[in-house]
Amino acid sequence: MQLLITMISSAVIGQPITTPRTPSPAASVSQTIGISVVTVNYSRPSVKGREIWGKLVPYGWNAQGFGNGNSAPWRAGANENTTIKFSHDAKVEGQAVPAGEYGLFFAVNADNTGELILSKDNRSWGSFFYDAKQDLFRSKIQLREIPFTEMLTYDFINNTKTSSELVLNWEKKQFPVKIEFDVDNIVLANAAEELKGTVGFNWQGFASAANYTLQNTKNYDQALKWIDQAIATNKSFSTLSVKSNILKAMGNTDEADKIMTDAIAIANENELNTYGYQLMNAGQQDKAIEMFVLNTKRFTKSANCFDSLGEGYATKGDKKNAILNFKKSLSMDPSANVRANSEKYLKQLGEL
Repeated sequence: MQLLITMISSAVIGQPITTPRTPSPAASVSQTIGISVVTVNYSRPSVKGREIWGKLVPYGWNAQGFGNGNSAPWRAGANENTTIKFSHDAKVEGQAVPAGEYGLFFAVNADNTGELILSKDNRSWGSFFYDAKQDLFRSKIQLREIPFTEMLTYDFINNTKTSSELVLNWEKKQFPVKIEFDVDNIVLANAAEELKGTVGFNWQGFASAANYTLQNTKNYDQALKWIDQAIATNKSFSTLSVKSNILKAMGNTDEADKIMTDAIAIANENELNTYGYQLMNAGQQDKAIEMFVLNTKRFTKSANCFDSLGEGYATKGDKKNAILNFKKSLSMDPSANVRANSEKYLKQLGEL
């Protein structure tokens, strides 16, 4: 019986259950930049009243008492390698980094300078098996003083369209790392691939790709090809207006104007109304009023059309015609939001 109990106990010990990692719990933080994702996996030690810098985390590079015995940087966390993963090619501290997962290390100096190290080895434990031959690159960084942080924490701050700053915060120090992506080119390369799949079976995919290209002043020739594919399936105000704007950006104003005329001819009420507001916001009041007038002629029973025309005149400073059209809108039993807008303007114009 004793032998049987011993064998069962050994089997249980040999295959333990997964239990919480209490002293330095595992954590993960991600940030999307454009359509690219950066993910950091790490473990979170706590200060617990200890002296961290120069003591628990020695300054500089230090030989480990286990493993390879190499002079190594700090593991930038606890337990296994801290890792950083990039979904697309990136720049880190200005240096090119191919998409993939890397070991993340830091060295810290007493003068608040430091060093970032990305290693192609992302599966080791701590720094014990660090090998400089696996370095992708090293980069000098400047540490910052911050308010006290008990548990080591990674975060992303100072986000822009194309970049973010990864920071490690612990005790009273912050380790900043700038990460950048070539967002527009990544988006367009991804669009080209997506359009080979199910996205390419509808006109919206090609139209959205063309419009993104236009809005970000990229490859207009490619944008023109994409919007022509959209128009072949759906010739509408939305697709024709995108093509018109692409042609205008390419300097082909005459053809752009012709295409826009064709677009206006088939625009529905909401499309024409929206286009009028776009013109008005661009400072083209007369052209905007022309679109609003056209809408009132096409959709004679729409209170919203007359309300928008009233806004056009009000923006231009034509009080008389603004009042006339706002009152026309109110006489047509408009929806609550249209009524509220017309009444607001009439109050401003001293008519209510």
